[in-house]
Amino acid sequence: MRGITDQEITEDPVVTGLKADSRKVRKGDVFFAIKGEHHDGLAFAEDALKKGAVAVVSERPVETEKGRVYVVDDIHLRMAEIADRFYGHPSGSMHLVGVTGTNGKTTVTYLIREMLEHCGKRAGLLGTIKYITGDVERPASLTTPDAVEFQKALREMIDSGLNYAAVEVSSHALSLRRVDFTDFEVSVFTNLSRDHLDFHHHMEDYFRAKARLFGELTKKTSVINGDDPAGKRLIAISEESGLEVVTYGLGEKNSLKATGLKTGGEGASFVMCYKDLKVEINTPMIGKPNVYNALAATAAALSLGVEMDVIKGVLESFNGVPGRMEVVSREDGFLSIVDYAHTPDALEKVLIAAREVVPGRVILVFGCGGNRDRGKRPEMGRIAEELSDLQIVTSDNPRYENPDVIIGDILGGMRGGNVIVVPDRREAIYRATELAKAGDLVMVAGKGHENYQEIEGVRYPFSDREVLIDALKERRLNRSFLEGDSPAGSSLKGGIRG
Repeated sequence: MRGITDQEITEDPVVTGLKADSRKVRKGDVFFAIKGEHHDGLAFAEDALKKGAVAVVSERPVETEKGRVYVVDDIHLRMAEIADRFYGHPSGSMHLVGVTGTNGKTTVTYLIREMLEHCGKRAGLLGTIKYITGDVERPASLTTPDAVEFQKALREMIDSGLNYAAVEVSSHALSLRRVDFTDFEVSVFTNLSRDHLDFHHHMEDYFRAKARLFGELTKKTSVINGDDPAGKRLIAISEESGLEVVTYGLGEKNSLKATGLKTGGEGASFVMCYKDLKVEINTPMIGKPNVYNALAATAAALSLGVEMDVIKGVLESFNGVPGRMEVVSREDGFLSIVDYAHTPDALEKVLIAAREVVPGRVILVFGCGGNRDRGKRPEMGRIAEELSDLQIVTSDNPRYENPDVIIGDILGGMRGGNVIVVPDRREAIYRATELAKAGDLVMVAGKGHENYQEIEGVRYPFSDREVLIDALKERRLNRSFLEGDSPAGSSLKGGIRG
């Protein structure tokens, strides 16, 4: 604790662990009493000490029977500092890539890890879907875990022989200092659009949070989307910090660019140009957003010494990430896709990509999460109506909000010409498949890989992918009985563009 607080340290206990959750405290731990959205950790200080915590760290004093409560100026910053010290500054012994941006982080980190693994560089992963810290994978609790879990995960990677890692770095993590004292060799910026304004309040604050990764935490290379307006500001910040800057995109001035782009239902093809290299790429990933993701991952991998032939092999065999433009079915004469799009920009991009893929209608099932930025709801409604042919508005994760209020906010941005309201998400997905015809595309957006629906603080089992599969099975069964045909035998082949 010396150097962390101005208080006099009268004893120097042996610390065996760090915890930010009082329920997990064990003998010898230091407990960080953080004030959260729903609970104040300081209320559990006494309980933590009774469980054997050797100290409690807080921003405010509290009377406890056993004492040993240390007051600090910024608990998030100090927790990051203590965690980095406790686990031996693991990032200093690694080649760490941080990926930030509103959309694309998950796909980019997955791709980077695949590229590293395919050239013999063992790599870990921390992100929205899962954490890979060695031979064991576990579901993710947060996009970027708290500082204690983050540094612990990096230490686990090193102990397991992983010297590389690709990490999603959220704006929350940057604002709350979760990754402070971490050395990122390469940092990647994907894009910036409206999201998390319930937390950041203003877009400028959101940008400044993202910018910390490039202005303060990166040691060598910035990989930046040169086509994004915010990217141009980050280029200047990176150059001021003395970093090597690699830009990517479709624009001619980018260091790494894609030309001759063609997209369709079977994927995308383009020529990747970097310095004197021109490499033809045919990837099964669908849509222009995934081309940007491919370029971002390529630029990062090149910065880490991965050869272009390895990169090409990964891009041409990578089928995508669960819940990210994930093709659930090409049968029945129409395409069925699940995507995580839960922001206006992400929804706009996936719907534009969908329009490029099929000749028929785009049928969209979507909602908005509760207890989040209300301002984006009518905007998402407007985008949905503008870029899809039929909108089925439903519940997402209402959390502690009334689903009808959320749906009402969405409808506030819509004229209502081809919109159907089905509050039950399962019923909404079934309705979409019932209405689909040959050449159409059914898009279920908002939850992606999630396997739950959060209502009043309870996470009920729910997977858009599994429900969509069940709905398609029932549709085939009903059609075979009613029409006497064999729809399961038909496919979208020949009915898609590209």
